[in-house]
Amino acid sequence: MNQTVFETNFPTLNLVKKGKVRDIYDLDNALLIVATDRISSFDVILKEPIPEKGIILTQISLFWFKALEPLVKNHLITSKAEEYPKSCRPYAETLQGRSMLVKKAKPLPVECVVRGYISGSGWKSYQESGDICGINLPKGLKESDKLAEPIFTPSTKEEVGTHDININFKETANKIGKETADKVKKLSIAIYKKGVEIAEKQGIIIADTKFEFGFFQDELILIDELLTPDSSRFWPSASYKAGGPQKSFDKQFVRDYLLSINWDKKPPIPSLPKDIIKNTRRKYLEALQKLTGTTL
Repeated sequence: MNQTVFETNFPTLNLVKKGKVRDIYDLDNALLIVATDRISSFDVILKEPIPEKGIILTQISLFWFKALEPLVKNHLITSKAEEYPKSCRPYAETLQGRSMLVKKAKPLPVECVVRGYISGSGWKSYQESGDICGINLPKGLKESDKLAEPIFTPSTKEEVGTHDININFKETANKIGKETADKVKKLSIAIYKKGVEIAEKQGIIIADTKFEFGFFQDELILIDELLTPDSSRFWPSASYKAGGPQKSFDKQFVRDYLLSINWDKKPPIPSLPKDIIKNTRRKYLEALQKLTGTTL
């Protein structure tokens, strides 16, 4: 098994951001993004890592960046540690497989969420008001129902530890401009549809996902991660049945455990039992194997 990385410590590099999962370093002409094995739930970073999770997420993103490049350009320069600047060489062993050298894009201040099925916060919103992000939906939908067409339901991008807030399209246009909002909506739905088509052949339903975009040299490109079990709901097609929660290839084991112990989502943060860690890792690995045909 590869080394487990809860956080990086590269003293000769310039750490500029530590997210829920990724540590980001500024290398002047590019950014170095390192996916750690941290896992968050309910916007809280948990104490125990999921071994190799960062590698799995990176490899899945790389698969999608390549597969979807005909639709949209992305921020990837290289994921091969031996091609990184010399300053990264002392850390090559840690970086291999779990990092990317990427273009320095200016991120949009919104997360571009696309839903093809009604689940999670979307289901909660629908139960309360009959709509999601101002989009009215037909009456009588059941939890996990497939929508007639995918919908664009953006959210704000909040700091670690704070919940993102769902916003409507008008609020999105106010934040990023009407032209850019129209463009990311169209792109997000097109990328989602193509991803769904590819994943369906491997027995995976992508119920919903979030994309992040940024401007690089005045061009809108995809940044961050892409269609991973951290940014998406992946359900096995074989067991799908609308009318309740679904089995999944993501951190559902973790969420279910935290709900089962009635954690109030405030400190102190509970520890994860070994079997929850093991089963979560297994699900992430299964997603990698099904999607890409490769394993670690």
